[in-house]
Amino acid sequence: MTDVRIRTLASTDIDAVVEFGLRAWEPVFASFQQVLGPTVFTRTWPDWRTSQAEAIAEACRSAHAWVADSGGTPIGFVTLVFHGPGPSEPDAGEIEMVAVDPAHQRGGVGAALVAFAVDRLREAGVPLAIIATGGDPGHAPARRVYERAGFIGFPQTRYYLPL
Repeated sequence: MTDVRIRTLASTDIDAVVEFGLRAWEPVFASFQQVLGPTVFTRTWPDWRTSQAEAIAEACRSAHAWVADSGGTPIGFVTLVFHGPGPSEPDAGEIEMVAVDPAHQRGGVGAALVAFAVDRLREAGVPLAIIATGGDPGHAPARRVYERAGFIGFPQTRYYLPL
């Protein structure tokens, strides 16, 4: 990871981030489909690629966002949102999205992005950092990164019933 630097995400990076983000989340959505079955999966995400592309682009435009850059090419990204005092996420900063191009995964880029984001949250003075992920097999690599960074997992189960 020696030639990787983390810099502010530019609007010109968004297309590349969406492209590799979809490839990075493909195993996650395949895991969702396997766990939930085709009926619930299709009702939840009738076109996951389109909805995920929109979510990535929106996060890049509306949140605090950075990219991991290798030779001028974005290979990972992270976004942060800040929550004010309130009942659900009281006075916290949240790592909203993080993804690494599959060609660059398992090389420390994700861990570097998470550490960078946590440092930004500390600098902002928020007392609590939050990150959420799935308990399905497709999210296992993400859970390992977050746990190594010191995050404490909170088991939560979400149930679906096709009607």
